[in-house]
Amino acid sequence: QVQLVESGGGLVQPGGSLRLSCAASGFTFSMYAMSWYRQAPGKQRELVAAITVYGGTNYADSVKGRFTISRDNAKNTVYLQMNSLKPEDTAVYYCRVYRSGEYWGQGTQVTVSS
Repeated sequence: QVQLVESGGGLVQPGGSLRLSCAASGFTFSMYAMSWYRQAPGKQRELVAAITVYGGTNYADSVKGRFTISRDNAKNTVYLQMNSLKPEDTAVYYCRVYRSGEYWGQGTQVTVSS
């Protein structure tokens, strides 16, 4: 069955960096687009970044120039490199794949605070 396991979240000061990882299993990873979403308290879940099977990317305006999504098909893993973090980036970050339906990871908490 499809499994997505996120890791790499934590507490970081404003201006700092984190790299999130999402390890995928149960499907042919290289054949599917992957994406990162986030959900802050009291807000709707929103798309942060996505990557196609060919490596094409797109980002939410709020993270352009600060976040980078990438994938390693040999490791069945998608990454989100987050730089210049701001308090408003605080949220639970989720990995998602659409494969005859939506699949989500359990999420990893990112807290940006001094």
